[in-house]
Amino acid sequence: MSLPYAERPADGEPEGAFVLVHGRGASEYDLLGLFDALDPERRFYGYSPRGPLALAPGGAHWYAVPRVGYPDPATFTQGYAALSDFVDALPYERVVLGGFSQGAVMSLAVGLGTGRPRPVAVIAFSGFVPIVEGWELDASRPFPPIAMGHGTYDPVIPVEHAHRSLAELEAAGAEVLYRESPIDHTIDPAFVRELVPWLEAL
Repeated sequence: MSLPYAERPADGEPEGAFVLVHGRGASEYDLLGLFDALDPERRFYGYSPRGPLALAPGGAHWYAVPRVGYPDPATFTQGYAALSDFVDALPYERVVLGGFSQGAVMSLAVGLGTGRPRPVAVIAFSGFVPIVEGWELDASRPFPPIAMGHGTYDPVIPVEHAHRSLAELEAAGAEVLYRESPIDHTIDPAFVRELVPWLEAL
């Protein structure tokens, strides 16, 4: 693999890969417990890669953040290429992409970008569709199922970014399961529980 990663094996023969992408300044172990919460039957083999960039204030990153909602183009290109290569190297045809915060941005970018293979589904917790030079949303093909959750009181990535992304995706023809919760920059356990049958139906 092109990046270090943590893993959560499937129970029996995997039906595909489930990639969870951590947020800014975290590590490949940050979302490991989320695999069993979202996929309790362990149908998918779980992979959680580490971001390729070491930036202030520490931890692993996927891109630099000069302004929320607008990734730095140069570092975004690095993170996008690294995650794309990681996903493309997985030995499965069926791949579910998901992530939190910066990892949600990367999951939407890698899953829905122009020229990218379509995943089985994309899950974005507290993220947004990026606005960045060199990347475009691919609206020329059918979209996979997309789920987005965001906190109304998120002080890190304001909920307006989720509203803008939802409008952009729906205008392009995507069907999005969107849930907004009265929380800050975190993952709503109630939305995670709702996603279990959603994933099982894939």
